[in-house]
Amino acid sequence: HEIENTEGITQRQILEKKEASQTLHMERSDRIHAINQLLRAYSLYEKDIEYIVQEGKVLIVDEHTGRVLHGRRFSDGLHQALEAKEKVVIEKETQTMATVTIQNYFRMYSKLAGMTGTAVTEAQELMEIYKLDVIEIPTNQDIIRKDTDDLVYRTKREKYNAVVEKVKELTQKGQPVLVGTTSVEESETLGRMLKRGKVPHNVLNAKQHQKEAEVIIRAGQASAVTIATNMAGRGTDIKLGEGVKELGGLFILGTGRHESRRIDLQLRGRSGRQGDSGETVFFLSLEDDLMRLFGSDRIAKVMDRMGVEEGEV
Repeated sequence: HEIENTEGITQRQILEKKEASQTLHMERSDRIHAINQLLRAYSLYEKDIEYIVQEGKVLIVDEHTGRVLHGRRFSDGLHQALEAKEKVVIEKETQTMATVTIQNYFRMYSKLAGMTGTAVTEAQELMEIYKLDVIEIPTNQDIIRKDTDDLVYRTKREKYNAVVEKVKELTQKGQPVLVGTTSVEESETLGRMLKRGKVPHNVLNAKQHQKEAEVIIRAGQASAVTIATNMAGRGTDIKLGEGVKELGGLFILGTGRHESRRIDLQLRGRSGRQGDSGETVFFLSLEDDLMRLFGSDRIAKVMDRMGVEEGEV
């Protein structure tokens, strides 16, 4: 508007000034967008949680399965911002030509059905979105697995120490234990703590996926300790070794609750399969992300008033 009202300039000069102004605006917008994406990469996306770095590449980790999403990249320059953050080669930005939600994609089918061990918790959603009923089929053998109440500690340090002590206790007894963690970082932290405590163990996460089959075969043997992300919590059939049933079966130890209840149920379902014995428990802390969302400060004050000592639940 100012350019058009400027006196003493020709129409051509007005067009040139408008073009220069638009170019400057585009350059500044691109710069602001790049700064925003860099801020997101540095402050909201954590290495070994949302992504891992392997062989000079930033790879996205699926929060639900714990597996690497090969061939997938964050859009709008976010992936390039993460590559800059991790000081690896910055690759060209991919362009999204079209998108469709999973819900709309499935609704394109004329017939829709599915089977899963954790559909009952999502029955309302399946009815609302797909107009599908959920029918629960009884298990082949009665479930005799013992699901223990969650144990809540004040800090992550206390929780991790309690996890290590529990793992040592189970190992001495000879009972195999699967420790389910919520991220790659957490699985590696516990791995280091068990190593310091001289407890033999295997770690299964997005970085060590090549050994997956081998680790799963060993996971049900006597005194076996397996630390895993959600990778081992979905559909994995862990066969129990000789004499393990008599020791109490596979012990599942979760180190944190997931935002999706289904993922916790899937982890529990690795134990007590086909009528086998087993036990599950979740160790939580008031510093866990999910606990902080639900007002862990208030619980901490109550624990203080009750005089709860360090390491107590």
